[in-house]
Amino acid sequence: MAKAASKNSKIKDTKAAADAKNWTKVIRTVRSPKTGAYTFKESIVHKEKVQEHLAK
Repeated sequence: MAKAASKNSKIKDTKAAADAKNWTKVIRTVRSPKTGAYTFKESIVHKEKVQEHLAK
C-alpha cells in the first residue's frame, strides 16, 4: 500500500517552484583567443539581472 504525501510537503514544493520562476539559464558563446574555437558558458542568473550579465 502506498504512503500518502503529507499536505505540508506539497506547500513547500509550490513555494520553491514559485521562487524558481525568478531565475533564468543564460548561455553565452565565447571565442577562444588561442584557437578561435567557440565554447559555451552557462550560468543561472536572476531574471532582473540578465541584461547586466550579458553586457559583461
